[in-house]
Amino acid sequence: VQLQASGGGLVQPGGSLRLSCAASGSRFSISTMGWYRQAPGKQRELVATITGGRLTNYADSVKGRFTISRDNAKSTVYLQMSSLKPEDTAVYYCNCHVYTNVYWGQGTQVTVSS
Repeated sequence: VQLQASGGGLVQPGGSLRLSCAASGSRFSISTMGWYRQAPGKQRELVATITGGRLTNYADSVKGRFTISRDNAKSTVYLQMSSLKPEDTAVYYCNCHVYTNVYWGQGTQVTVSS
């Protein structure tokens, strides 16, 4: 299974970005999909996840600002990020679960700076 993330970039504080991550190559249904991030010098952390039934879970730090969604027909997960803060700066990674296997995308850089 391959995951291709896109949509990162440079944005000013208070701005918005939408990340996309498309999965391909899976012969089986994809269950939970998610976004994680890793800032310089820090461990990778959960941002948000969404199950096949569209149940969502968010890190406290992004609740009310970020929205995760998915298009099952396109095997794609999205992360709409609003009211961005400098502390949101990180490399954002998507992942997906297929049975007991977990697959990761290559990461996309998000930089929030004036």
